[in-house]
Amino acid sequence: MVTRIPPRTTRQPTRQRSRFRHFLASGAAATAMVAGSVIPLSPLLPAAPQAQAAPMTAPRTAPQAAPAAADGKKVLTVAVDQSIDSLSPFLAQTLVATSIFRLTNEFLTNYDPKDAHTIPGFATKWASSADKLTWTFTIRSDSKWSDGKPATAEDAAWTFNKMMTDPNAATANGNFTSNFKKVTAPDATKLVIELKKPQATMTALDVPIVPKHIWEKVDDFAKFNNDKKFPIVGNGPYVIEDFKVDQYIRLKPNKDFWRGAPKFDELVFRYYKDKDAAVAALQKGEVSFVSGLTPAQAAALGNADNIKVNNAPGRRFFALATNPGAKAKDGKSFGNGHKALLDQNVRKALFHAVDRKTIVDKVFQGNAVEGQGYIPPRFDSYFWQPSGSQTIDYDPAKAAALLDKAGYKKNSGGKRVGKDGKPLNFRILCHATDPNDKAVGKYLQEWWGELGIGLKVECLDNVSDPWLAGNYDLAFDGWSVNPDPDFVLSIHTCAALPATAEDTGATDNFICDKKFDDLYAKQAVEYDTAKRTDLVKQMQSRLYDTGYMNVMAYPNAVEAYRTDQIKSITTMPEAAGNLWGQDGYWSWWSAVPADGTGEASSESGSSTGTLIGIGAAAVVVVALGLFFAIRRRSTAEDRE
Repeated sequence: MVTRIPPRTTRQPTRQRSRFRHFLASGAAATAMVAGSVIPLSPLLPAAPQAQAAPMTAPRTAPQAAPAAADGKKVLTVAVDQSIDSLSPFLAQTLVATSIFRLTNEFLTNYDPKDAHTIPGFATKWASSADKLTWTFTIRSDSKWSDGKPATAEDAAWTFNKMMTDPNAATANGNFTSNFKKVTAPDATKLVIELKKPQATMTALDVPIVPKHIWEKVDDFAKFNNDKKFPIVGNGPYVIEDFKVDQYIRLKPNKDFWRGAPKFDELVFRYYKDKDAAVAALQKGEVSFVSGLTPAQAAALGNADNIKVNNAPGRRFFALATNPGAKAKDGKSFGNGHKALLDQNVRKALFHAVDRKTIVDKVFQGNAVEGQGYIPPRFDSYFWQPSGSQTIDYDPAKAAALLDKAGYKKNSGGKRVGKDGKPLNFRILCHATDPNDKAVGKYLQEWWGELGIGLKVECLDNVSDPWLAGNYDLAFDGWSVNPDPDFVLSIHTCAALPATAEDTGATDNFICDKKFDDLYAKQAVEYDTAKRTDLVKQMQSRLYDTGYMNVMAYPNAVEAYRTDQIKSITTMPEAAGNLWGQDGYWSWWSAVPADGTGEASSESGSSTGTLIGIGAAAVVVVALGLFFAIRRRSTAEDRE
């Protein structure tokens, strides 16, 4: 459920985006997720592609103690600019939603905040049979649901079995259970999963475990969004107490959480459609944290009193996705994608006319790394780069030659036309709230215009509807990647396509390539780390060569929080990591409130703050603190 990191996207009545996506493009790294998630100021967008953003002046503000409720509670408020598509972990695809599930429901395993290696979660240990087809997890005996009932192996078995038997329950995370043969719970602390064939993700099953006694009463998993009755029963560090669509979601600490209750009395995710307003709210002390800052915002906030800016390598990629011809598993095509993009030469021509260095320098102003492979360099073992002649570099002359070869030559007016005499014009889906989409869109109009290609940048509040319907030519895309890359790879397989044009699919942008599928199947069953890593890199090479996607940049996670509200908090990874969108619940679980005097503690100047090291199943408290989220698809974001 994390991997999608999605982004994820807004849930629609018919089909639903995969997770880890909706912040598809949200530039500044952890972007997409938090209202900081770009929170651009309108003046920051360049009037012309070459224009640079003017610095924003941030007014000095008086010290603000952590926002307090009427009863004096310490409240940690996070600004978000992405809608929650569903509060059902079986359906949710947006990054905000999947990040929240990490706070409310345990997964079998977790990731160490220091280096992201697998550590115990709902399960304290695990072992496989010699043939790797049977996995036995020991479920902890000290976890219980927030309504007081014990959380047991039976809950985990029921969760997985529901996903195995109900396609609607497999909407968000079905890639993890599609290879499961049988799941049983012989007793309260023993979970046994039998596989059809080996599965390399068995210690990275990013699936929220739900309480059987609550969810077995649900009739239709396609329609149940779990947003009518509060509090929502969970067994994570927080419990969802209240929710208003596109307004806020409020969580309270789970006092019985086995690892220890969070230190803040409340955690609120507050929705801001206007990103300027989110930054202003941080300056005024009305919110504690924002993410996805533009370079100008980060520079201005860095000079403000009681505000700490964290700028770290991100876990997302920012890409151009082409519509390869939307289709369903039944073989029927749908949507109105431009037929010219079915030609690999046309796709590569477009990508040869993208100057990634200019995008990094001018749009992200250095707060990103030039894109190449599908997996960001933060995950160094899986990071892949094209070599030699394989590289699709910035080369307008080569782009022009490829268009000529594809039969799209310039007419007397300088426009590329096909054999039918029609000019070559494309549309690109753009997130209306994302300044990076808009800025890059202007560059593309210039670069592709010089080739004789027209481009209409369609900036919408909701890109999910046209995307799911296949009604686009190109789109700004992006996902947050998990330590295990299986999910973000699975969304490009034929199996991820919707069953029919009316159904929900887990696909990112309708890619279906047999060679890619064969490689995916091999890596999914490969337990040898070196061999699996090589297969993952081959998959990235294949995805690169087909030209369906062009990863333009790996944005930094640029975020900020108030040190007079948050005394300490932990980044992930521990050294130079992000706060928003981690693989785990560490940030918001670890956050320690400031003392209320308006003065930050001596360690608050560090983006890492006070840490808690986590060993196998124990927590070691270091200094003052406890310590510190993302689909598919999204996600997605995603996960995610």
